[in-house]
Amino acid sequence: MKLCYLADASSIHTQRWVKYFADVGHEVHVISQKPFGANPPTNVSLHLLQPLKVGSTTIKGANLPFQILQIHQNIRRLKPHLLHAHDALGYGFWGALCRFHPFVITPWGSDVVVSPGKSWFFKWSVQFALKNADFLTCDADHLVGTLTALGANPNKIQVIYFGVDTKKFAPAAPDGNLRARLGIAANAPVVISLRHLNPIYDIESLVRAAPLVLEKIPDARFIIAGNGTLRFQLEQLATALGIAEQLKFVGAIPNHELPDYLTLSDVYVSTSLSDGGLAASTAEAMACALPVIITDFGDNRQWVTDGKGGFLIPLRNPAVLADKIVYLLENAETRRQFGAFNRQVILERNDYYTEMAKVERIYQNLLEV
Repeated sequence: MKLCYLADASSIHTQRWVKYFADVGHEVHVISQKPFGANPPTNVSLHLLQPLKVGSTTIKGANLPFQILQIHQNIRRLKPHLLHAHDALGYGFWGALCRFHPFVITPWGSDVVVSPGKSWFFKWSVQFALKNADFLTCDADHLVGTLTALGANPNKIQVIYFGVDTKKFAPAAPDGNLRARLGIAANAPVVISLRHLNPIYDIESLVRAAPLVLEKIPDARFIIAGNGTLRFQLEQLATALGIAEQLKFVGAIPNHELPDYLTLSDVYVSTSLSDGGLAASTAEAMACALPVIITDFGDNRQWVTDGKGGFLIPLRNPAVLADKIVYLLENAETRRQFGAFNRQVILERNDYYTEMAKVERIYQNLLEV
C-alpha cells in the first residue's frame, strides 16, 4: 500500500506508527508542519509544509490556508491509496477539507476532549473532520463515547492502543554512568516524571510533593523530563521551596535513551489532568517493571490496578502523591511486585506489534470496499 499520513513528524508517536508500516514493506509518506528531528524513521518520505513568507516575515493570516493548499497539492501528486490524519482538530480537519478517501483519523485526546469546549469554531472543525472520516481509531474506551457525542458513527470507531515495544522497554540493570552524569548517588532512590511541562500535565503537584517526600527520605531524587511553557516557573518554584538540588530538570529525553532513565528509576509518576488513554510514558514505565503513581481519570483504572501495580491518586493533590511515593520508596519488595504485575499487563494487552497489525487490517478492509 501507498500510505500518506498527516501528522506531527516531530512526535515519537507519529514516528513509531509510520515506522511499523515502512518496516513491513509499505510505501509511507508523511505531510507535516515539523521535521522528524534526530533519528528519523528510515524508508519514510517527509513532505514538509512551508510557511508563506514575504522576505523573512511569515504572513500569519494567510499561512494556514497556504499550508492547506500544499497538503491538497501533495495528496494530488502522491496519489496515495489511503490518507491517515493524527489529531482531529488540526491535521484531521485539514485532511477532511481535501475530500480524499479512504480517510482515517486518530484523535490524540485533548483535541476531542478539551478543544471543542474552547470555541464554537474548534467544535465545528472537529465535528466536520469526524463526519468526513471513513474510519476512526482511538486509544481509549472512553473516547468512543466522546467521538460519538461529537457526531461520529460508532460503527466506524475502533480502539487501537499505540502499544509499547516490549523488547526495547524491559527490565534491565541500571546504568551507573547515567547516574553519575546526573549527579545522583549510587544508592539514592529515584522518582521520575516524563510528561511535558505544560499546564495540562500539572507537574507543579509533583514539585510541591517533593519537599514532603524529602522530609522522610532526604536522599530521594526526582528526574523531571520534558520541556514546555512552564519549565522556568517550575524551576523557580523548586528554588523557592529549597529543593532545586534534589530535582533534576533534564529536558526532553531522546526516545532511544528512555529505557536507561526508566531502569535507573524506582517509581514513575504522572500527574496529568487529561489523557486520551493510557499515556505512552506510563505504559513504557510499566513495561520496564516500574510501579506507577498516576492520576485517577479516564481509562487509567483499566490499566493500573490500585494496590497491585501502583496507585491511583486524586487530581492536584501533592499530599496524597507524597504519601504514595514515600510508601513505595520505603518498601522495596512492594515495588518489585507492583513492577512485575505491570509488565505482565503490558505484555498481554498493549504490545506495539499486535496493535499495529490491527491497523493494517483496517487499512486493507477500507481498500477492499
